[in-house]
Amino acid sequence: MRYKIRSSFLGLLATGLAIIVGHVPAYASNTWDEIVSRARGQTVYWNAWGGDERTNAFIDWVGQQVRARHGITIRHVKLADTAEAVSRVIAEKTAGRDDDGSVDLIWINGPNFLSMKENGLLYGPFTQLLPNYRYVDVLGKPSNVTDFTIPVDGMESPWRLAQFVFNYNSARVKDAPRTIKEFVPWAKAHPGRFTHPDVRDFMGATFLKQALIELAPDRKRLQQPVSDEVFAEVTAPLWSWYDQLKPALWRAGEQFPANGPAAKQLLNDGEIDLSMSFDPAEAAASIESGLLPDTVRTYTLSGGTIGNTSFVTIPYNSPHKEAAMVVADFLLDPATQAHAQDIRVLGSFTVLAVESLAADQRRLFADLPANPALPTNADLGPVLLEPHPSWMTRITNEWKQRYGG
Repeated sequence: MRYKIRSSFLGLLATGLAIIVGHVPAYASNTWDEIVSRARGQTVYWNAWGGDERTNAFIDWVGQQVRARHGITIRHVKLADTAEAVSRVIAEKTAGRDDDGSVDLIWINGPNFLSMKENGLLYGPFTQLLPNYRYVDVLGKPSNVTDFTIPVDGMESPWRLAQFVFNYNSARVKDAPRTIKEFVPWAKAHPGRFTHPDVRDFMGATFLKQALIELAPDRKRLQQPVSDEVFAEVTAPLWSWYDQLKPALWRAGEQFPANGPAAKQLLNDGEIDLSMSFDPAEAAASIESGLLPDTVRTYTLSGGTIGNTSFVTIPYNSPHKEAAMVVADFLLDPATQAHAQDIRVLGSFTVLAVESLAADQRRLFADLPANPALPTNADLGPVLLEPHPSWMTRITNEWKQRYGG
């Protein structure tokens, strides 16, 4: 689909979009070639989490590619928390800085996207302007179009998939738990050999969300904003389960690794035998780089696990929207997606519908290096949608109150 809109209808559409999203697409009647032409010479200030060196290196590579192809410069603004970029855009809007913002592109999803969408801080919709968006899997990968229960509505463009997985040392573990309920008897039979990151970290919070989805009396309620009326009822099985699990955790559940990398280090050091990740390729990549034993394997739970998509979005006041769109489109190029899925690069599973690509494009994915710890798409099983963002806030706060975190 391409936007070719004229005369009075354009004005009507613009009014409607302004009411809905707070900003009107400036390129409704422009061709992609015109957008690419205007992008040449622009600098994109890409605000993205800077805590992973492999991702930082990938962003550097993207910068080299778009500079060579399109004359665009990328400046990676490394964030400790995506909320930093959101706060900056909010401050600029408050100050009336509507045309010359400091942020051009944000790696974003979940509550931060919801905050920007609700406050009219997003540019777009723009994804249907991107030529490579036609390759995105909008049917088989529902998190590409629904971000933590929030419809994307063309306001952010996907670029990498994540799915919650567990990593275990196969030299020591032969009976890894396959459901959330099985974690209790497994942990009791192997005291101290399993833990989760602190729930202040997204990985620890995801473990609680995964448990909540499996244990909730009606998981459909989790797709709606949490309310006081349903919170106690829906979470009661979660706390009953966790009360049994906690004493059998590493250090009797009195101490937790700060984050995912800290938990991975415990697995590498042999202090625990079972850990978790939101990156299905993390164990394989870590084995390749000597950061985990070659006996570590990755698996998901029998009923599926939480998955989500990482997106890029453009703030309403970006001065370099053309270049930001070109970068977003480059991230969706099948060759770029295959490069990112290489475990020697990122190992990020693609957001594209690979089966619908041309034969030469499919071959890019088929020829990627394999590893015994690397699951296939079939191995990953069903993807469970994230609960509404409000549930994460409530369950992590409740966990801290109950367990003194």
